Amino acid sequence: MSRLRGYAELVRAPAALTVPGDVVAGGAAAGWPYGGRSAGLGGASVLLYWAGMALNDFADREVDAVERPRRPIPAGRVTPAEALAAAAALTAAGLAAARASGGRPALRSAAALAAVVWAYDLALKDTALGAPAMAAARGLDVLLAAGPAGRRAAAPAAAAVAAHTCVVMALSRRETQGSSPALPEATLAATAALAAGVAAAPGAPARDRAAAAALLAVYVRTFGGAQFDAIRKPDARRLQRAVGAGILGAIPLQAALAARAGATRAALPLLAALPPARRLSRKVSPT
Repeated sequence: MSRLRGYAELVRAPAALTVPGDVVAGGAAAGWPYGGRSAGLGGASVLLYWAGMALNDFADREVDAVERPRRPIPAGRVTPAEALAAAAALTAAGLAAARASGGRPALRSAAALAAVVWAYDLALKDTALGAPAMAAARGLDVLLAAGPAGRRAAAPAAAAVAAHTCVVMALSRRETQGSSPALPEATLAATAALAAGVAAAPGAPARDRAAAAALLAVYVRTFGGAQFDAIRKPDARRLQRAVGAGILGAIPLQAALAARAGATRAALPLLAALPPARRLSRKVSPT
């Protein structure tokens, strides 16, 4: 059980609940070009996300030994070789799932996503291109279910998820050291602006717009509340909590994007994943 928990921590297992919503948001915006096979693309998305998390810990093993000694690799629950092997196996499985669900177009999209993930973890993370690369990965994840013809329609949803990712990344840069109140103040303003932008987007019947507005309120409450708490005392513990809230906050944001695309019926099951994601994150950290 200890070894299994080590792998669960390695891939941030609970955070997987925040990933399929990318596929829902992109698929809904593009008119579901893959139909029921979109569920398989959601599985591919989760596998590639887990691969990125395992690779992240492999690349950060020396830093984690100092800043996060309880992570699986520095704690000795998973070896570096095992983490790298897990990342490779999960990547291969994700690409295979994409090919099985969406054919060559989906495989090409998944391969581009995987390439960005590996480049980020192994080369770009600590450079000026780190945050844009991570944002690009989440944007590509949204486009995974859009299909070649639906990418333009899904681009606004991809941009919204990418922008949210940039905000979370900005907080994560200081989550082990703490910061001044200026950082969470800036990210909270960006979160509010993002929510306002999604709410103001054109299209969708009134009922779907109302559902999207309610879901955006959940998003702001989930993520913004933790950032507001960090403004009052921006120490490492509160910034880590804000980062965790940002990871989970992707769920109501994705649901709001799906509702704005007229897919409220698909959005509501996404929101249902938020409570279990919160419970699981208390047992296995999503950061």
